[in-house]
Amino acid sequence: MNQTGRHSQRFLWVSLAVSALLMALLIQFGAPTPSSAQSPTPTPTDRLWLAFSAARSAIEEKFNEDLTIVRRWTFEEMEFVGGIDSCVSEVAQTRPLYFGWRFVITSLTGNRYEGRTSFDATIVTACDEVTVNAPAPASPGSVDPNLPAPVAGSGARGGFEIGGHVLELNAGTVNAMRRSGMTWVKKQLRYSLGQDPNSAAGLIQQARANNFKILLGIVGEPAQLAANFDSYIQSYAQFVAGVARLGADAIEVWNEPNIDREWPAGQINGASYTRLLAAAFNAIKTANPNTIVISGAPAPTGFFGAAGCTAQGCNDDVFMQQMAQAGAAQYMDCVGLHYNEGIIAPSRTSGDPRGSYPTYYFGSMLARGFNPFGGKPVCWTELGYLSGEGFNTPIPAAFAWANNTTVAQHAAWLAEAASLSAQSGRVRLMIIWNVDFPFFTATDPMGGYAMIRPGGGCPACDTVGRVMGR
Repeated sequence: MNQTGRHSQRFLWVSLAVSALLMALLIQFGAPTPSSAQSPTPTPTDRLWLAFSAARSAIEEKFNEDLTIVRRWTFEEMEFVGGIDSCVSEVAQTRPLYFGWRFVITSLTGNRYEGRTSFDATIVTACDEVTVNAPAPASPGSVDPNLPAPVAGSGARGGFEIGGHVLELNAGTVNAMRRSGMTWVKKQLRYSLGQDPNSAAGLIQQARANNFKILLGIVGEPAQLAANFDSYIQSYAQFVAGVARLGADAIEVWNEPNIDREWPAGQINGASYTRLLAAAFNAIKTANPNTIVISGAPAPTGFFGAAGCTAQGCNDDVFMQQMAQAGAAQYMDCVGLHYNEGIIAPSRTSGDPRGSYPTYYFGSMLARGFNPFGGKPVCWTELGYLSGEGFNTPIPAAFAWANNTTVAQHAAWLAEAASLSAQSGRVRLMIIWNVDFPFFTATDPMGGYAMIRPGGGCPACDTVGRVMGR
């Protein structure tokens, strides 16, 4: 899920002292006294001010220092790796809040303090000391020295655009996409050793015939990759270069490489994936500098616990941090990201009944992908909301978290996600998952994500279309 900005406010305490002195002189010489002294005006209904006030109060109580007037305070949206209380040494159990506000306050005497809060200021902690910022992009010394120099090519230039993952570009699907203001279509292609790049030609030609740009998600065969890693990487790179040469507008390099469904078990690591990404990027840019290269979006998950990785996979945040440390930012135009488990409006930053894990929330998910890569834009290659309304088959047990999501919410939230993405300044492309998949079985609810609902209606076409100016 945002452009993380750092802002600061300075209370001009010196000016206030001077003002007080002048006022005393005025009183002494008989000048009229103002009805009230001038000072920074709090805004008690502003959510940021309420969060700052809560953090400041917690710090005052912990350190017994009056912070009514301070030299400086800064704030930022931050991912709390390990939870909000990870900056406190003596705590029985850190509370499971992983994203919120971080405040650093400098007192009049020069002491610096850190406080953290949830976005709604209901969860607050005062840190033992000021911590370092969230993980920064890799320094040159930490980049894998065995990776090749990146080939030059145009990046993900242009304004925000929207598209959809489709099953079939028939007349009904095309009309729904146009109603929605879409200019992109996404298809996924599975590559196997020996496959001819011309296998993508029909998909590209069909997109062109309907006046869409095309994003091809090209994922390989994990077993073939495991059998001969280096050789497979080169074969894959040659294939995606051939697809770029055919005129693909964007290529997503693999899909969800942080889990063993798509990457060999025991070899899952962001640095290993970066080796494939680097080879693919250089091959694509050599073949067609205008093709946008999108990193393979990881599966959003915290399944792999506090360690972050096991032989079966890695949490998406850990995986992307590994990528960043290996130098992945120089081999992508856009950060691939998925968001597909939301059950509240994307503007909300708390209130999910499942808890506060970052992958539940649009904003924290955007930050999770944007923060590690030094300003690279995000491309949502799969963003959707699941609703079982209108289907005779119940939502599968594994997706029961979506049982209460209505079609009206599905339509409203997709539109809101598009609006927030466009306004964030961080998102280049948003691909809705999905437009027209009809499948809804006891194990596969893909149809519940579809914009085109049972019976042929498409409420989301109209809500998204309004956002996109249709």
